[in-house]
Amino acid sequence: MMGRALAGPALAGLVLAGLALAAASRPVAAQADVSLPLGTQAPSATVQDLSGKSVNLLDLVKGKPALIEFWATWCPLCARLQPQMDRIHEEYGKRLAVVAVGVAVNETARRIRRSLEKHDPGYSHVFDADGNAVRAYDVSTTSIVVMLDARGRVVYTGVGADQDLVGAVKKLLGESAD
Repeated sequence: MMGRALAGPALAGLVLAGLALAAASRPVAAQADVSLPLGTQAPSATVQDLSGKSVNLLDLVKGKPALIEFWATWCPLCARLQPQMDRIHEEYGKRLAVVAVGVAVNETARRIRRSLEKHDPGYSHVFDADGNAVRAYDVSTTSIVVMLDARGRVVYTGVGADQDLVGAVKKLLGESAD
């Protein structure tokens, strides 16, 4: 029997899942060369809120500095970043938009909603059902974080559990690091 070649979302999903597993096996420090180049304007991307309504990712962060995490409920690196994400939202949430973009690899909006019933940090969660944000932000794995300044320009990108997100947020907001 002849096998079919994987294409589109199926192939992208397998590649993303493989990269996430590879990243989980070794810690990766924050890097300036993941996702979009620093200084570029953040692209528009249509995602879904958790009720299935289409929203523009940039509308969720417009006019404020922002931290956008590409994550999944099953991602161990994302789980290790969660305490920093919680702290950032608690301490800087009035001055900084925080958005978690659920990738569509082995993930559903329903699974994200169930996860938020156990731990809802209070910031926006959306679902990238069609992979629009993943493609627009050149995301190759989960645990990628992109920070934008108030003008929507990329000022930070990083991947993995060893990122100093709190320090990067302090720098973004013009505060001295600890």
